[in-house]
Amino acid sequence: MPKVDHPLADARELRRILGEIPTTQPIKALEEIVGWLESLRDTPDFPELRLYEAASQLDDAAQPCLRALSRDYLHSPRQALADEKRLWTMSHGFWTALAAVYERGLATVREQGRSREQLKPVLPGLCARQINALGNVLKWVQFRSGSAPGNLWQRLGGALLAAEAAGVATHLTRLRSNQQGMTSPQQEFIRILGLQAASLDSLLPMEIEIAERLIAHFQPEFVFGAVAAHDSVYWIDLALDQPPTRLARMPPQARPSQRFFKAGAAHAGIVTLLQEIEQGHDIPGEINLGGHYQAGTLIAVLRHLAAYLAPIPPQRRHGRHDVRQPAELLYGLANARAAFSGKLGSGDAGAANAGWLVENVSRGGFGAVLGGIPAAWLKVGALVTMRPAGGDHWQLGVVRRYQRGETESRVGIETLALRAEPGELRTRAASSYSALAGIPALLIQEGCPNGELRALMPVGSFDLGETLECDLHGRRTCLTPVALVERGADFELARYRVSATA
Repeated sequence: MPKVDHPLADARELRRILGEIPTTQPIKALEEIVGWLESLRDTPDFPELRLYEAASQLDDAAQPCLRALSRDYLHSPRQALADEKRLWTMSHGFWTALAAVYERGLATVREQGRSREQLKPVLPGLCARQINALGNVLKWVQFRSGSAPGNLWQRLGGALLAAEAAGVATHLTRLRSNQQGMTSPQQEFIRILGLQAASLDSLLPMEIEIAERLIAHFQPEFVFGAVAAHDSVYWIDLALDQPPTRLARMPPQARPSQRFFKAGAAHAGIVTLLQEIEQGHDIPGEINLGGHYQAGTLIAVLRHLAAYLAPIPPQRRHGRHDVRQPAELLYGLANARAAFSGKLGSGDAGAANAGWLVENVSRGGFGAVLGGIPAAWLKVGALVTMRPAGGDHWQLGVVRRYQRGETESRVGIETLALRAEPGELRTRAASSYSALAGIPALLIQEGCPNGELRALMPVGSFDLGETLECDLHGRRTCLTPVALVERGADFELARYRVSATA
């Protein structure tokens, strides 16, 4: 075996380098680890077994740093955009570099010879780590509402096919030396497949993280195999660069690389857990979510998983009609109030954003595309106000789906209302109704039960124990709180019962 002039090829030097990584400084530590991974990727003739040993030990050393960066990214919503981008870049860059090194080692598995025999004892771990690394690349891309980078699904499928060809796809292995539990290459692939089937483009990053951990818990109940059952929901071809596809009909041609997937008994487990959380029970101790979350957040994610991993996933409720119409799109509550009050001028800050094109419309909302770089505000849950270019009437909506591409971004927007009335809400306890500054709101009666309305207000305005008053159609009106419907980045949507004041 030729001697490789690389410090990581020597076991003693590898231990020294690992010991000097500044793990108390996560970003600096990851920068060093990524540098070493890139050097492994670019060094020719590095012995495959030593390559795996070096990469796996760098992988293990990076995990505490990655967890720290992930916590900062997911749980610090008010951080500067530059800081958020840096956290994302470091985490995504690590997984990208790691996957490239594992993939280099995995390439020898497809070849006959001494290298393949040397790698045979570590093949379950190599294949599982490669699939896990690619899955994390995909997850971090989805955190920013992006689509899978080129040939990622083919790389994932290729790693599982290599494991199957070597007879180790279901062999249990410890994913990392510093983590509990056992896994296999197939289990890692099924986890990623289940997460993709759950339609992540309508979830926020923290919700994606929760969904991944829930799917990992229920993964043993998923059904995955080469034979299609009568109730299979998705199919995928491991040899092709395509994500899992709903099995509306059988693939046009049977191929040995095709696999079929359904949630199986996992769906019932998700529904049961949802019911328990809704009844006020705590999350079971055996489910590791990696942190503590409010019940409302868990319920929202569980409802989403229960819907999209059901034997019959959600179908479109309203017919969609294709259009191609330029549109003006505003964001935020302040702009919405200005638009519906008729006080939005063409020179106002935050006035109509250029470049939006409505592609389709339905009774429930519309789909739009933006060419160019999306603004920072564009994310799932953003409040928007839209009107066709040159039109007179605005409509309120909330971004429910968002997918960012390399040259354009696509959004799906649910319509909240076609009409809304600006108003000022005040507490009934106020001693002088007219003198006090009120809560700026948009009042929506459209689509509400008789005797109710919905109010869009700034975050922190809703109080279930506080009755409000307002002028509605020129009459002083009492608003009794019913429920908080939704909270976004800059708004709360709440239901109120309406009655005339004495």
